[in-house]
Amino acid sequence: MKKIITLLAVIGMFGFQSCTGPEGAPGIPGQDGLIAEVFELKNVNFAYDATDGYHIYQKLTPNIYASDVVLIYRLSGTIDSNTPIWQPIPRTLFLTQGELDYDFDFSKEDFTIYAGGNYNLSLTPTYLNNQTFRIVIVPGSFSATVDTNNYNAVMAALKLKENQIQKINF
Repeated sequence: MKKIITLLAVIGMFGFQSCTGPEGAPGIPGQDGLIAEVFELKNVNFAYDATDGYHIYQKLTPNIYASDVVLIYRLSGTIDSNTPIWQPIPRTLFLTQGELDYDFDFSKEDFTIYAGGNYNLSLTPTYLNNQTFRIVIVPGSFSATVDTNNYNAVMAALKLKENQIQKINF
C-alpha cells in the first residue's frame, strides 16, 4: 500500500508542474464573432437583353471568400413605415398574368438577380422597376445554423441593426 501511495505522489508531482519561461509574442488582432456584410440596392430597375432576359448585375468589391454565401431578399411591401416585409429569393409570384420568378446567382466577384416568367414581363413593370433588394454576405458555416428564409432571424443572428446597412442607389 505504501508503494502505491509513493507512486501516486511521484506521478502527482510531475503532473502538477507547469512549463516555465517567457510569455510568447501577442498574436495579430482578429474579428470578434462572424464577419458579415449587408447592403441595400434601392430603387433599381431590371435591365433586359436577349441573353440574360431581365436582370440586375452587381460587382462585389472587394471580392468575397470562396466559402462565403450570398443571401438576397426583395422588399415586397410594408406593414407600416417602420416595418418592411422582406421575401427571400428565389421566389415565385403568382399573378393574374402568370408566374413571375425572381432568382439569382453569385460568385466571389459578382451576383446577378434575374426576373423571368411564363408571360411578357413588360406587362407588369411594377415588378421590374424601382425594386429594393437586401444583399447579405455571410460565412458558409453561418447559413447552416440559421433559418435563411427569415430575414429578421438572419439579422438577429448577425447582431446587425438597420443603421449598419449600406444603402446603394442606382
